[in-house]
Amino acid sequence: MDRTELKPIIEALIFASDSPLTIEKMKQILENVSKKEIDEALEELQNEYQAQNRGFQIKEVANGYQFRTQPAFSPWLKKLKNTKPFRLTQPTLETLAIIAYRQPITKMEVEKIRGVDSGGVLKTLLEKKLITIAGKKDVPGKPFLFATTKTFLEVFSLENLSSLPTLKDIEDLDNAQLPTLLRESNLSENEEIYLPEEDEATEGQGERETSLQLGEYEPETVSASDEAEPVLPEDEEKNPAPGENG
Repeated sequence: MDRTELKPIIEALIFASDSPLTIEKMKQILENVSKKEIDEALEELQNEYQAQNRGFQIKEVANGYQFRTQPAFSPWLKKLKNTKPFRLTQPTLETLAIIAYRQPITKMEVEKIRGVDSGGVLKTLLEKKLITIAGKKDVPGKPFLFATTKTFLEVFSLENLSSLPTLKDIEDLDNAQLPTLLRESNLSENEEIYLPEEDEATEGQGERETSLQLGEYEPETVSASDEAEPVLPEDEEKNPAPGENG
């Protein structure tokens, strides 16, 4: 297939897809087109958008490709949507980073690292579909295991879990090169940052960059299912901390 014919077809497929479209899915649809041809067409499209200073881009997230608006246009998009973004607090970010790097992990293990009750924070992350229940740990009591979801990858513009930097990467790289979730900033303990709502997840990164100190967290390769929207069981909600502030 000629490149001039292939590029608009790929654009149409990505535009019509409800979730990031994988190369494998494109190959199934295009049949006689090779992976190399698709890769080259995608790269050419990305370069064209950048050269033309377009308001959108094709970005690789969650193991697929998706149209996303440029983060620089976030103020105008918020006026268009006219919705109040979900506020992701520092304790929530801290818990999310622990899960991302230590998954699958139990509530008790999260609390051992954080030093405080995390039931309320886990419920919030479950409701926002940033984490999911990925099974039960084979120990007495069978506690639930938590892991990140595909939505987590999409929101933080990560290709996959291996895109999370290791501690060595963090030591070697300048802060500006780190993914948004892991970039340092000067957030105070009570300051809040903004995460787009589900219908705004493709509109760039939100108002502010997120902040975390990784400490000892090391990444593990884990696949997490995000089919359902689970609710913390009662035994995971006992003795909540005052105010559920994490």
